[in-house]
Amino acid sequence: MTRAYQWLLPHPFLTLLLAVVWTLLQNDVSAGMVVFGIILGIIIPRMTSIWWPDTPKGFRLGKMMSYSLIVMWDILVANIQVAWIVISVPNAKLKPAWIVVPLDLVQPEAITMLAGTITLTPGTVSADLSSGGHSLLVHVLHTDEPDAVLDEIKTRYERRLKEIFQ
Repeated sequence: MTRAYQWLLPHPFLTLLLAVVWTLLQNDVSAGMVVFGIILGIIIPRMTSIWWPDTPKGFRLGKMMSYSLIVMWDILVANIQVAWIVISVPNAKLKPAWIVVPLDLVQPEAITMLAGTITLTPGTVSADLSSGGHSLLVHVLHTDEPDAVLDEIKTRYERRLKEIFQ
């Protein structure tokens, strides 16, 4: 029974998420759209499961929710900061920086989330991951203190991701 269940629903949370998102994307919540969302939620994870790594062990959903709220807040604040930089700082006075972030994270999913978080936050871009996955190269649009940006990435994001994935 368990094996058949895993074959049918390799990622049950994704199945539920896809069904809900599909239903919400339709402007009309009907039984047909819900059923179609469930069908998509079963088919898509099943057809893509061969390319997925195993589910991370020890994933903490509650901490992930608070992390998501922090990231959304940071995106909002960074949008305002970048808009202010664009309006008030002439190009000649911009101080871009390349920062190498040494990683304590080891799980590929956690490293991907960190790189995605950095890229989603306006004013910063994850540019490269070292071949061994031990450091991340980040470009910052404007900063007077690259070490402060490094410390913020390590304490605000990486520390929380370690708590989520370990």
